Order: sequence, then structure tokens, then C-alpha cells
Amino acid sequence: MGEDWTNQWSGLRAADSREESLPEPRQESPRRHRREKEDGRPIGRRALIVGGAAAAVGGAVLGWDQLTQDGAMREGMARDMWKIPGMRKPRKEGEVDFAGAQWVAASSANWRMADRPADYSIDMVIIHVTQGSFDSAVKVFQNPSHGAAAHYIFRKDGHVAQMIRELDVAYHAGNRDYNERSIGIEHEGFVERPEDFTDEMYRASARLTARICARHKIPVDRKHILGHVEVPQATHTDPGDGWDWQKYMRMVREARSTQA
Repeated sequence: MGEDWTNQWSGLRAADSREESLPEPRQESPRRHRREKEDGRPIGRRALIVGGAAAAVGGAVLGWDQLTQDGAMREGMARDMWKIPGMRKPRKEGEVDFAGAQWVAASSANWRMADRPADYSIDMVIIHVTQGSFDSAVKVFQNPSHGAAAHYIFRKDGHVAQMIRELDVAYHAGNRDYNERSIGIEHEGFVERPEDFTDEMYRASARLTARICARHKIPVDRKHILGHVEVPQATHTDPGDGWDWQKYMRMVREARSTQA
């Protein structure tokens, strides 16, 4: 995350704005926040046309698989389909994507509803360090004025909380494209204290990353499992030099092999 909570996480939601150009996004002050421009935006004309046509077939709205097969929809249309009533994927309150995770909901101001991977392909896992305690990270991600949050947070003893569904886009990477394509995993501790990264936390996090890679067919390599510092235009330093990438990747591969 960086020097402290305020400097590291403020501005990440602003970087997720549709108005920024990629790959060279507008530079924002690290303390500046901007409202998510996509929130509440009317459904696009193309999406309405496709939705209307789908509803007319058999008198019911077709499912995702039917609409996307045989090239029936362009990517842009597919990304808007979840906004049409009846097209959203089923959701259950408190449901988690990783068995054993504790559900603790982040503020809805710190993430954006989506229907991944139907609308955005998931091809990355991004590793973060909280620069604080597990409890403080949870509280910050529940704060609507914070403007950022990750999907998961690990405690030193290996306990994990899920705060955002993998379906949805978390504001964690400071880069809209990377946010849409990735799942963010936080780890309790400080970048300057590698002793915070316990074997229990490494092992539990590796099992989660292996499961994510299996579910979304993500290659288990450093091109697809990366640190926050490696995100383009990143101003963050986590997980830092103290994060043992060799150890972590070995554990991810072992977990992936065991799961397979």
C-alpha cells in the first residue's frame, strides 16, 4: 500500500474512472477523490436494443451463454448487459468465493458491481500489504469515504476475510484496466517488516491464489501474479522487498498441483 493508509489508498478509486485514457491515465493527487462516473449511468442504446431483442425471443430474456455464443454480441454490448433487469448473475447475501473465508462486506463506495468474467476477463492476481493491522484494514475498507478496497484480506495466522465478490470490480490497483482484470489480495503487515509475513499467511494465501488461477484459468507465473508495485503507473511499494516471491510462487504451484 505504501507509507500509510491515507497516502496509499486515497485516489485509487479516482484512477478507476472511465474518463481516464489508458495506458497513460491522468495523474491524480494521492489525496484526491473523484466520484465513479459510471455509477448510475443510463444503459447504453446498444445494450437496450440487444436487451429488447433478447426479451422478445420466446417472451423471456435469454441467459448469458445464449447471448454470447456464436459471436452474437460485441464485447462492449456484453459489458453492459448486466445493467438490464433480469440479466444480473444470481447473488446470495454473505456468499463467499473461497471456502473458509469470513464474509465482511466492504462499503459499496469502494467497488463497482459487475458480472465477471462475462463482462471482464479475469487474468491477474495482485498482491498487496496493508501497512497496518488486519482489523484496521477491514475498518478502512468499510469506510465509504476511503474510495478503495481489495477482494480479500489475510491475517498473520492465515485467517482470511472476503470483502468483495470476485464477480465485482474492486478499487485496489490504482489502474482501471488492471482493476477490471484482477483480483486483489491484501496481507496484514508492513513492507519494511518481512517478519510479518508468516508461513501460515503465505500458505493460506497461496491456496487462495491457486484456487483463483484454477477457476479463471490464469497461468501460475509472475506475469499474472504480481505485486501492487508492478502495476503500471503505480505509486505504491507493496508488497516490498521483504515479500518472498520465490517461496510464495512455489507454494502456489504446490497448491495448484494438489487441487488439480
